[in-house]
This record gives sequence, C-alpha cells and structure tokens, in this order.
Amino acid sequence: MIDLLPVMLFLAPQDEHVVLTWKKHVLSEEFTCEGAHAADFNKDGKMDVAAGPWWYEGPDYSKKHEYYPTKVYKKDNDYSNNFFTFTYDFNKDGWTDILVYGFPGKDASWFENPQGKEGHWKRTEIFPVVDNESPTFEDVNGDKVPDIICSTGGQLGYITIEDKKFHPISPKAHYQRYTHGLGLGDVNGDGRKDFLEVGGWWEQPASLGDDPLWTKRPAKFGSTGAQIYAYDVDGDGDNDVIGCLQAHGYGLAWWENMNVGSEIKFKEHVFMNEKPEDNKYGVKFSQPHAIDLVDMDGDGLKDIVTGKRHFAHGSKGDKEPLAAPVLYWFKLVRGKDGVDWLPFKIDDDSGIGTQVLAVDMNGDKRPDIVVGCKRGVFVHIQDAKKVSKEEWEKARPKPIPK
Repeated sequence: MIDLLPVMLFLAPQDEHVVLTWKKHVLSEEFTCEGAHAADFNKDGKMDVAAGPWWYEGPDYSKKHEYYPTKVYKKDNDYSNNFFTFTYDFNKDGWTDILVYGFPGKDASWFENPQGKEGHWKRTEIFPVVDNESPTFEDVNGDKVPDIICSTGGQLGYITIEDKKFHPISPKAHYQRYTHGLGLGDVNGDGRKDFLEVGGWWEQPASLGDDPLWTKRPAKFGSTGAQIYAYDVDGDGDNDVIGCLQAHGYGLAWWENMNVGSEIKFKEHVFMNEKPEDNKYGVKFSQPHAIDLVDMDGDGLKDIVTGKRHFAHGSKGDKEPLAAPVLYWFKLVRGKDGVDWLPFKIDDDSGIGTQVLAVDMNGDKRPDIVVGCKRGVFVHIQDAKKVSKEEWEKARPKPIPK
C-alpha cells in the first residue's frame, strides 16, 4: 500500500524556498520485528528492505520473499525475535547478507544471501548473547570490518565477526540485557572511536592489542537512552553528544563539550521533554527509543530522525502508549543565538521501533526513512518541491508564545 498524500514539511535554505514532501509506503501492517534495514539483495540496482522474516523488492516493495520462517506477533503484549537488522556481505561473495540481533540477551546471527535463489537463507550464529537495547554494528578497531557493539556477561565491548570473539572494554558491572543507551564516536578528537553510554564515555586506548580495558570518563547522558552519537553540534570544533533522556519516557537532548583544559565536561541542553512548553515549538511525544543522525536536507549539518516507539510495553505500559505513533526529523540550525532544532513531522501513523534507518532508497541522494516496528513496516520516500516564499514560510515550525 502507498499513502499518496505527501505531507509538506521541509525547510530548505532561504534562497531556494524548497518544501520537502514524503510518500509513505506501507510494506506490512503485521508485527514481525522492531527494526529494519536496506540493501540491494537481488543485484538489480534498486534498494530493497529487510524487515522481520521478509525482504521486500524495491522500488515499490510490492513483492516480498521469506528468508526465515515467519512468525507474526501480537502487537499489544508480544515481543519479536528480531530487535535489530543490519546488512553486510559476510562471506565476501558479492551478495549482501542480513544480520539479525534477536531479543535482548539472545544471539546475533547472519543469513546468507542465496544469490537469487528462493527459499530460506542459511543461518549462522556469530555470538550467543548480545545484551543492551541499543546495540549497533560499526567498525571499532579500524580494520574496515563492522563489529557488533554491545555488552555481554556484564561487560561492554565489541564482537569481531570474522573470529566471533568478544573484546571487553570495561570491567564487569551492571550491564545486562535490558540496559539502554549505547553508541560509538570520537569524543576527545584523537581519531579513535570511543564507547558512549548513559553513564559516560569510554576512551579508546592507542593500542587494542591484548584487549586492554578502556578508561571510563564519567558523565550523565540521560538515564535510559537509545542510540547515542558524538557530533559537533555547535560548530566549535569539538564533538558534543546527542541522545535521548528516557527511551520509555520523554526527552531529547544534546550535551555540549565544554573542553575545560585537559578535562572534558558536558553541559546539558534539553530541547524536548514531557510538556509542550519544554520544546520551543510545542512538540512533545514519548518513547524516543530509536535515533538516527543524518544530513536530511543537504546543508552540511547532521539532523536527528526519531519518533515514538509504538506499544513498547503494550497498550497499558510506559508514557502515553495510545498517543499517535509519530515520526519526526529535527533540523540542526546554528545561529547567532546558538543552536536550535526545528521539528518537522513526517508521519503520525508509523512511529519507530528500537531502530530507525535514514538511507537513500531511490538514488536521488536524499535520505529516506525505513521503519520496522509493532505498527508494521514502512518506507518514507523524500522529495523536494520548489514553492513560493509564502508556502515556504507556512511550512516553517512556529515558536509557541511564551
């Protein structure tokens, strides 16, 4: 199904007067996963979607293929066995495979692309226990091969996929399957990626030989986060931190890197919270359980994509479970008065899962958005439309009266 009513939401550079429109593809209305990813699985030059037990052929996603046995879950009180999906050519045969992290505390396994043949894909377990509700898949050690970023056995660390080995970076501590908030980024500007969690950041040492433990630099980045990012928000040359305050509550924030002498301290800037007045533009929604960071409008600054996770703990759990499952992007603006985040609503009937992906799906070099969640599976395709100055002004978010 396709929503043929694009919504005008985009604020472009003022000399262009461009409004962004979104076309919503509904791939499925069944609950089979909490995340989704994209790649060209059949090598036809078109991006496809992997979500739950199916992959969907682009560009219209009307044809789907089952790559592992289908199980449909109840939206109100079930949890899927597919919390995160990533894509990568694991066996280097030139065909993109699919990586799935199951329920928190379960395995990470990859499914081998059968090179155009139908039927279920061969499954290979990489590691039996992947903890955390915000694990990711990114190169830690600089070998240009992505690693599984997670915790296991009470320790933060990463799993190298070729030898299936866990490399701890922390001592054993409170980390468990439901720990929230994790990311990777260069906090101190030394060119090495550090681990980010709600309790601070772990500085990567100069050498990773013999698996040394990393040095923890305490800080407070929310309480139960989602994906966490290091990025120079204010343009002063050092990386700040971006994340949410509570994955099952409220709050989006960035933490300014104050870089005081040899010690890095952070100043919290909350730009959305529990009340409409906590946001300059009156935007409020709960459960921002997934975040992606991407330059949405091509202005050279990275923006935030997030929304409301639908029925994270069912219709009676968490904050405002029955509110509209919205999807937003927040445009980063730097000005003489500091940093601002302009909120643009993309949709109010898809939301997010534990994962949301911004990626170019149609080759126009504009990020589109892929969602897999309890609401179903969705692709939101971005387009840009030149409009009059009056239309452009109408599309701008308006500050609420103080």
